Amino acid sequence: MKIVEIKNNYVALAETLGVRRTVRIDMVPGVAVGDFVLVHAGFAMEIIDLDDALYRIQLLESMLVKLEEEA
Repeated sequence: MKIVEIKNNYVALAETLGVRRTVRIDMVPGVAVGDFVLVHAGFAMEIIDLDDALYRIQLLESMLVKLEEEA
């Protein structure tokens, strides 16, 4: 997810594919608006580079398309 707003030292607003979520950022010191982070269970686990983020988003989009085709 991409960090779009940092609310305080512990919480940020992140977005992927038009979905926004509040995430905890305790475990990623130095995270900034515009950074991409790997999120699990509402926690940003690590900062990831742009290429990795785009690859993961593309995989997610592919899975969603596949699920829609099967429904």
